[in-house]
Amino acid sequence: MDHVRVLIVGSGPAGYTAGIYASRAELGPVLLAGLQFGGQLMLTTDVENYPGFPEGITGPEMMERFQKQAERFGTRVIMEDATEIDLSERPFRVRTAERAFRADALILATGAEARWLGLPSEKRLQNLGVSACATCDGALYRGKPMAVVGGGDTAMEEALFLTRYATQVTVVHRRDQLRASKIMQERALDHPKIEFAWNSVVDEILGADYVTGLRLRDVNTQETRELPVEAAFIAIGHKPNTDLVRGQIELDEVGYVVVRPNSSYTSVEGVFACGDAMDPTYRQAVTAAGTGCMAAIDAERWLAAQGIE
Repeated sequence: MDHVRVLIVGSGPAGYTAGIYASRAELGPVLLAGLQFGGQLMLTTDVENYPGFPEGITGPEMMERFQKQAERFGTRVIMEDATEIDLSERPFRVRTAERAFRADALILATGAEARWLGLPSEKRLQNLGVSACATCDGALYRGKPMAVVGGGDTAMEEALFLTRYATQVTVVHRRDQLRASKIMQERALDHPKIEFAWNSVVDEILGADYVTGLRLRDVNTQETRELPVEAAFIAIGHKPNTDLVRGQIELDEVGYVVVRPNSSYTSVEGVFACGDAMDPTYRQAVTAAGTGCMAAIDAERWLAAQGIE
């Protein structure tokens, strides 16, 4: 069983940034990148809002650069998934299918994943007009009609954000009233560019090479109709990847790791959280990287205070 000072679980912008800072602090971090390394950015074609890349960069290329930078300073990156995390005693125990670790400090950077509708056409047209992030991809479809699927605050935020680019935004919602907070509802309902397809679900996302429309089904009459749009944003929520620590650490009702304000400290001493696993609000690469930096600095200071050399 390997004993490490800092073990980082997860490899998106948060995990890799934690690796950069922890290795520069000579903490000898090991990073379990997972088989689906790179996080949600691996599903993003163009990243145009990360500072320092004026021409934009693809998500996978950006994550490759993050990884190389972390490795350059000495982060040991292992392409295996954590299968078990035991926080019952220190050092913490973490297993993959191949090996086991004991870690003095643990940084959780396990990320989150968008909830999808589960349609084959949705998967086929991902990044070809289907997205789960308006702030990431909205500008790519400037001057086109768009749809947002969902009825909560996130869906209203996405719809309102997209009005700056879209000719029209249609919100598709399975009920006849929104779940969103009153103020968000009012803003969306009053907006001249936003229309609503009530009591409707998406049966199919239409298009051969890119999105050309949605086939909607009325939940009451079962009648279908086609809605011509060139981009569809799925806004039915995110699921944080925190199942491995459920019951061992404080999570909120959705499953996000609860951290102390203005820090990455969790409810368990020596465990720090960063990125989308603890951020239900912003969910951007740049904020994830920022919290990865915080987690590494918090871990370094905590280890020093414990006298763990």
